[in-house]
Amino acid sequence: MSKHDSSLSKAQFDLLNAFKKQITSPHSTAIAKQPEHKVQVEPAPEDDEALFKKSMHGVKKMDTSNIAKIEKDKKKKLDSQTLAKRASAIGPMQTDNAELSDTQAMLNPVASQATLSYRIATLQHKVFEDLKAGNLRWFEAVDLHGCTVEDARMAVLQIIQMAKDENQNVIKIVHGKGPEAILKTYVNGWLRQHRDVLAFVSAPEKQGGTGAVLVLLKRSEKNPKFK
Repeated sequence: MSKHDSSLSKAQFDLLNAFKKQITSPHSTAIAKQPEHKVQVEPAPEDDEALFKKSMHGVKKMDTSNIAKIEKDKKKKLDSQTLAKRASAIGPMQTDNAELSDTQAMLNPVASQATLSYRIATLQHKVFEDLKAGNLRWFEAVDLHGCTVEDARMAVLQIIQMAKDENQNVIKIVHGKGPEAILKTYVNGWLRQHRDVLAFVSAPEKQGGTGAVLVLLKRSEKNPKFK
């Protein structure tokens, strides 16, 4: 059909040409009309270090120059000489007139490596097991190495009285374990006689083993200092 065909108006002719183009390229119109999809690019996440620096912006380090350092006191074992000096400085310590006989010690010697163990019948089993395991914190310790028997006796009486005065009930006595275990034998005999001793047992290995005893004492119920 010619462009100059008089039977068609100009409008009809333009519509016919458009129809021909649609037939030859059917997807062209659809493609042209499809909306464009915009791809949004998300910003890369900040790493931990960047986030930390950002959160700490403006934070200043606190001045610690006027803060006191708190350190736990490390307990040291007393010895008979220290107790003797203390007694001479403050006067003889009142020991409730406790008399500790040597008879039981002489009749019942103990071996150097023997494990000492004693408890009164009414003591709770769990308390005794805690003492054996070293779970009960001791108040003070005394070292009897180098003592005569009489010095050791006085040191044992003094350390018990010190604990009572402070309303404490666990002490440690280091008697050693020499070949003849003389002081160990005497300590074993003395502690069994003392009316304030509820129990004693050889210490755990890390606290002295068979060279020391942990002693559980009665608490002072009538001590005016702790009313």
